[in-house]
Amino acid sequence: MTELFDQIDELRRGEGRVAVATLVNTRGTTPRKEGAKMLVGEGGRILGSVTIGGCVDAQVIEESEDVLASRTPRLLELSLGDEEAWEIGLTCGGTIEVFVEPLATELLERVRAHAHAGRSGAIVTRLDGETGRKLLVLDDGSVEGSLGEAFLDARFAREAEAAIRTGASRTLFLEGTRAFVEVFTPAALLLVVGAGHVAMPLTQLARILGYRTVVLDGRPRFATRERFPEVDELRVGIPSELVSAYPLVPSTALVLVAHDYKYDLPVLRHALSTDVGYVGMLGSARRGAAILGLLAEEGVGPAALARIRVPVGLDLGARSAPEIALAILAEIQAVRGGGSGLPMRARPPRAAPA
Repeated sequence: MTELFDQIDELRRGEGRVAVATLVNTRGTTPRKEGAKMLVGEGGRILGSVTIGGCVDAQVIEESEDVLASRTPRLLELSLGDEEAWEIGLTCGGTIEVFVEPLATELLERVRAHAHAGRSGAIVTRLDGETGRKLLVLDDGSVEGSLGEAFLDARFAREAEAAIRTGASRTLFLEGTRAFVEVFTPAALLLVVGAGHVAMPLTQLARILGYRTVVLDGRPRFATRERFPEVDELRVGIPSELVSAYPLVPSTALVLVAHDYKYDLPVLRHALSTDVGYVGMLGSARRGAAILGLLAEEGVGPAALARIRVPVGLDLGARSAPEIALAILAEIQAVRGGGSGLPMRARPPRAAPA
């Protein structure tokens, strides 16, 4: 989500009006995730893609220019040949639906601010009838806007609440009306304790993947904007005190790279009492065993200790700081996505869909 809003800000600064094209439906066995977007600026600049380029995106760009000229949203149904279908993850030719509309920022800014505060929401966009009407549903129970009828608002609001809980965007047909429910969730948080040489490429790579990045350190000489120009937050202080200000939830990854017992132990004690999704610590197996032993002596149980990944990262043969950062992020992504960490050719085959 962070990337989407960054792209919107970028285009609005220099392109005037912007059209938004959203992939709202695919027909095939392994569809690409609904919600993929392309932004087309009035001046001709293009960011993002509803497929991966090629003829389909070219057609969407052309239609987007017409939408900007007419200021009227439209739903496109695009046929794919076998080659185009393969490119977006379908096993054979089929169709996709793309909704193209002029950018309207009011509800987007509301859901953006809500997500920045660590909450989730959904925007429901009507695809037929009064096309383009929108309903904003937030996880605190707030509802804004309308699809045109009170009974539609109530029904789709309930479905949006369910979609927020699952985190899955999708097109629904209810009460004789089609609408796309697009879920917006907070950016996953990468919380790094220690502003050393591995932390710099680690946060840079994480931002590319859409993480919100935070670096904590007690050493002002290391925790500087010169070393971390793009990190979202850089804080100097006692890490074990600072870390409690951040949500250690399943979508958060905590990585300790300070290589300092006085940082590591109190931070780990706190982290293991939470539902944080990933805990990794830079260091050798010997050092890791020593820290795990100290925590065990304090009464931390085996199940909790097993959550600490040390040495951190996948075995990529990493030597340099950027290589180590890549190995760490690869493991984080595998944990978040439920991946095996094996080479794709060695991964067990997945069951075919019913």
